[in-house]
Formats: sequence, C-alpha cells, structure tokens
Amino acid sequence: MILIRDIMSECITPLPEEMSLPQAVDQLIASNMIGLPVIDANKHLTGFLSEQDCIPFLLGDSYHCDSHVLVKDMMQRTPLSVKPSQTVLELAQMMATNKPKIYPVIDNGILVGLVKRGQVMAALNNQLKQCRAA
Repeated sequence: MILIRDIMSECITPLPEEMSLPQAVDQLIASNMIGLPVIDANKHLTGFLSEQDCIPFLLGDSYHCDSHVLVKDMMQRTPLSVKPSQTVLELAQMMATNKPKIYPVIDNGILVGLVKRGQVMAALNNQLKQCRAA
C-alpha cells in the first residue's frame, strides 16, 4: 500500500497570507506550479492560491496600474488537503470526483508537503505495471 508520504513533495515554498499580488505571481511562476498553499505565521494551512485565482486581479490591477491586493484577498479559503498517512488510492478517489490537481499535505495542522495529480498517476501506473509483471 502506497502512502501519500511516499510520493509527496516536501520542498515547497508556501505563500504567506500578507504577500502582495505581484510577489505571489512571481513565486507561482518561479515554482513552476499552477498553485501553492497559503499559510499563516504558524505554518497552518489557511488557503490555496492558483493561477486561475490571480488572473481576475491581475487583469484589473494591471489595467489601473495599481495593486493593493494580498494573497489572503484572492485565495480559496477551504482547500482540500490530505494527510501523509492516507493512501494513494484514497487520494485518487478524491481526485476522481474533485477538481484540484494539487493537494496540500497536512500533518497535525501543519503544512508538510504537496502532492500533485501526476505523482498519483505515476504511483498508480507503477502499481499496475507490477501487477502485470507478477
């Protein structure tokens, strides 16, 4: 049984709630991710910010050449998340019915990593290949 902790990415740079729109977009672009978790000062997950969330704010702020928007103003406040101890099969079932492509991994309320749809697909595909080889 493959667990989330076995496939998750631990080296992530979450976005602080008080970060500005331009800084958040720069960090999203630099991370090569379509979204990143948002944390408070205690590293508790408070939201998730995606490229899609930023577009409307970028559109308005770039038109007016002014931005006072913070991550906390744009983020999704109730992101779906998983625990490191959950199985990849559980997450795959969640992904089959929910839209997020990236899930924050939370342990005791603290952000410890991310797991992407591609990582889940790779784990399931490897398992399928092992079944065929047996």
